[in-house]
Amino acid sequence: MVNLDLDKLLIKAYQLGASDVHLRAKRPPTFRINGRLVKLDAPPLEVATIDSFVKKILPLEKWKEIPYIKNIDLAYSLPGICRFRVNIFRQRGTFAIVMRAIPSEVPEIDDLNLPPVVKDIALYRKGLVLVTGITGSGKSTTLAAMLNELNKKESRVVITIEDPIEYLHKDKKSVFYQREIGTDADDFLTALRAALREDPDVILVGEMRDTETVKTALDAAETGHMVFSTLHTLDAKETVNRIVSFFPLDQQQVVRFQLASVLRATISQRLIPRADGKGRVPAVEVMIVTDAIRERIINPELTREIPSFIEKGKEVYGSQTFDQSLYDLWKKGLITKEDALKYASKPDDLRLKIEGIVSSGMF
Repeated sequence: MVNLDLDKLLIKAYQLGASDVHLRAKRPPTFRINGRLVKLDAPPLEVATIDSFVKKILPLEKWKEIPYIKNIDLAYSLPGICRFRVNIFRQRGTFAIVMRAIPSEVPEIDDLNLPPVVKDIALYRKGLVLVTGITGSGKSTTLAAMLNELNKKESRVVITIEDPIEYLHKDKKSVFYQREIGTDADDFLTALRAALREDPDVILVGEMRDTETVKTALDAAETGHMVFSTLHTLDAKETVNRIVSFFPLDQQQVVRFQLASVLRATISQRLIPRADGKGRVPAVEVMIVTDAIRERIINPELTREIPSFIEKGKEVYGSQTFDQSLYDLWKKGLITKEDALKYASKPDDLRLKIEGIVSSGMF
């Protein structure tokens, strides 16, 4: 099995629609398809096979570092087919590899079943927009689609800072500079500070990982730039609290004022199985920052009220809670009632709403 061809394995994963590929010794290759793990009908991989994959993925100049690698992020391409975001790490003394598939074509917002308001958010001219969710919820794909929308409609300078670069953007109306951590820059903070001197209109920070990066992103948004980034938070309320928690207690109220002044929107997503079994569809909470929301960002005692103000803003601002999104997906027949209730924030309330529609004879 040492001579197993990595590219052929990845092509098979692409053909099967796998989102992730898991490779480790003493286990057969395993794909994640529609959220479920599927083991290939193949012999377990040998340590030597995994080591050969590592060498194939790593640039030649990094081979000398192999004995010292504990964890490394990078990208791997099948030209014209697909790119993969790769993490190579050690477990139980041997290498393991996890590869996330990234289609070669930048997606369209409509194709992702995102709310129409996302198109408007993509064209904001200044401030901070955060896309949030757990790992694998499609944050990077949503951001790529938003930048693609901007690229088609606006003439701006866009600088992306990613680890690694995922979707490759070609200049349309906008000019793109894409910087990869480790290859083009040492870290997010250094690259973000440098970006402010590179005439940007829009800056994408792949992930806000530490206090200094968060502070610099807030400052960049405050000085008139449009900043997009991601966080591993579940919803808008948690996102506000997480941003504030990066800072010491004596600074948190000042940060709340700054965040309230620059935050324009949050987009939080969860992927739900489609009713037809053909993949997953995002349930999306969208918070448009209104005066009422700003007041609740500033006052920590009122932050818990954010979801109710998101719900009230659906008709006027295009905001929506997760449960409103789940209800709409159910009405369109994209998800089942069972899954809508399973993923709901308030399943009892959503059940009453769904059953009220059904009992009225509308469905």
